[in-house]
Formats: sequence, structure tokens, C-alpha cells
Amino acid sequence: MGFYNRWILPQVIELTMRQKNFEPFRERTAGAAHGRVLEIGIGSGLNLASYHPDIETVCGVDPSAELLAKAGERVEKVRFPVRLLEASSEKLPLEDKSFDTVVMTFTLCSIPDTGAALLEIRRVLKPEGELLFAEHGRAPDSDVMLWQDRITPIWKRIGGGCHLNRKVDDLIQAGGFRLERLSAGYQKFAPRPFSFFYEGSARPV
Repeated sequence: MGFYNRWILPQVIELTMRQKNFEPFRERTAGAAHGRVLEIGIGSGLNLASYHPDIETVCGVDPSAELLAKAGERVEKVRFPVRLLEASSEKLPLEDKSFDTVVMTFTLCSIPDTGAALLEIRRVLKPEGELLFAEHGRAPDSDVMLWQDRITPIWKRIGGGCHLNRKVDDLIQAGGFRLERLSAGYQKFAPRPFSFFYEGSARPV
């Protein structure tokens, strides 16, 4: 891991994801979680404030030790148990069918192997469990798609592997989930190649 990825990138991610524009997505997504919760890509723990205080527990997974250290500071401010794990979402060190809810916000864009990660999420989620997500991804308009495809090779180098052109709904369904709710559209606070958001819920097939 280079100097940029270890010391600069975590600070950039923290500052970017703290924007007020992301808060409604966090509140709707993390706020709808229940029971035993697994958060994929917990990062610096910005979702922790949005969870309902009555949930049973949160297990947060992230590959960045630097971001998890920041999450540890936020853990002290919540009233439910939180366990932080430095791990890859493609190989979760967790038991089968052990979570009621999986939460994923602005994470799928940067996972190297999305197929493997979604299969792992399906494995650890209870059969009646729910995947809640808010992600940015591929836009429906050809001119915007063209720019997303042009920008992504450069963007993922400076953005920690972030892809602008992943079609989130297709990836989730290919991972063995049935979409129960989906809303998608452009957000006004960013240029179009960066601002097509997907939000919804899915259950294992």
C-alpha cells in the first residue's frame, strides 16, 4: 500500500462522505436496518449515527485500518454494541446466515470483485434477511455513460478503486438477490457522471 492510499486517500474519503447531501441516504438506509446488522464498507463509521438505537448489534467490515480507526471514535457515541473488522467483503470471516440486515452505502463502486462480495453477503444473511443499499453507478443516458466509461480508468486510481459505471441493480440481482424496492435518478449536487444514485432493498432468492 502506497503513501497516497494509506495516508491521503482515507482523509479524502472521510471529507467527501461527510457532505450533507449524503445524510438523507444514510438515514433512510441505515435507519431501516433491524436486528443483527452487517455493514459492508463501514469506513469511518458515518452511518452509525443513523441506526435506530434499538437494533441488536452492528458488525462493520472495511479493508482500511485507517478508516476503521476513525470509526472506532464514533463507536463511543452510540448505544448499541459495535464490532469493527478489518477484512475484505469478498471473504467475510463471519458465520453463515448470521445477520438480519446487511447495509451497503456508497461501497459497491470500489469493491474489486463485486460478484464475490455479493455472494458472501448472501451467505451471511439469513434466508429472510434484507440487503439495504444506497449507491452511485451507471446512468441510463448514452452521453453520460460515455463520460462515465471515459473517466472511470483515471477516477478509480485516485478514488480508491471507485467505478462510476457499475449498474448496481443488475449486479445485486446477479449476486442472488430479488429487488423489492428500487429508486434511481440523478442528484442535483454533483455532475451527471457522478450523480446517478440507486437506493433500495433486496432479499436472497
